[in-house]
Amino acid sequence: MNITGKIQAIGMVSHFLSFLIVFISFVFVLAVPARAETWVLPPEDIDIFGQMRTTQAGRADTLLDIARMYNIGQTEIVLANPDVDRWMPEDGSKVIVPSRHIFPQAERKGLVLNLPEMRLYYFPVPEKNEKPVVMTFPIGIGRMDWETPLGLSKIIEKKKDPTWVPPESIKKHRIANGEPPLPNVVPPGPDNPLGRYAMRLSIGSGSYLIHGTIKPYGVGMRVSSGCIRLYPEDIENLFGKVPVGTQVNIVNQPIKLGWLLDQLYIELHPPLEEDDAKYNDYQQNVFDAVNDFLADKKSQRQLSSNFEIDHEVLKQAIREKKGIPILISRAQA
Repeated sequence: MNITGKIQAIGMVSHFLSFLIVFISFVFVLAVPARAETWVLPPEDIDIFGQMRTTQAGRADTLLDIARMYNIGQTEIVLANPDVDRWMPEDGSKVIVPSRHIFPQAERKGLVLNLPEMRLYYFPVPEKNEKPVVMTFPIGIGRMDWETPLGLSKIIEKKKDPTWVPPESIKKHRIANGEPPLPNVVPPGPDNPLGRYAMRLSIGSGSYLIHGTIKPYGVGMRVSSGCIRLYPEDIENLFGKVPVGTQVNIVNQPIKLGWLLDQLYIELHPPLEEDDAKYNDYQQNVFDAVNDFLADKKSQRQLSSNFEIDHEVLKQAIREKKGIPILISRAQA
């Protein structure tokens, strides 16, 4: 084969590999437009799923309207679109919909909630002859002074049209802040902050819930008193699928890394405010996380001989923290 033929052959192989990477990223996902996001679960050696999208803002849209339409939380949509006005985006302006994700470093089982990205992942047990899937939803979490607890727990109760009994701590907090006092009991209905569905967790003596909300724009923010809030349509969807006894794993991972074949991606989120001291040197935290990830046995199996980190891309991802998976590896020349 002459030089020209060799160059053409190399180009064909390169094109095929690029196509294969894109193809695999789509073959393992099955998108359901808007509302619930359901994707075919990829193999254990692939850590990324979903599909980035773009849309255009209409004359009457806010970023929050677009976020809810595409099952994205408020903080997620704002971080992904730092140059788009949250309340009055220009008519026709391009809006990135960040619906591609790296799995948190946790067992792909039951419910996994990652607080810094304010997102829930559900891994339902597949029925016979069905492919396993993953569902993902944006969530609202506890404020800094009412933190959502970390750790393993399980669903111990499910309640449709729940009654809310405000804890004494919340009632006292409202009075201390000059807010109207809460009643002892809030019955089911349009004024119940739990919405129409609630699932009780075993953690915290059963005082924490995954529930709906009557203030959907708070989904994707730190607005609750420790419970986990979902859009009304999402909690209704999830409520019908999650059985009592399902494992719930709440983690705190602002830095996520994952493989797509032999390519390494990173997804960065701002850390929780109470972790500011721990992430005082965020760049060094990220460098350490990358080194630890590459030293893991799984990564050692996937590393190619010409693998290297693109440090300029990595530093830009650190500066932006857009919450979007970014390719940070490349093949050495």
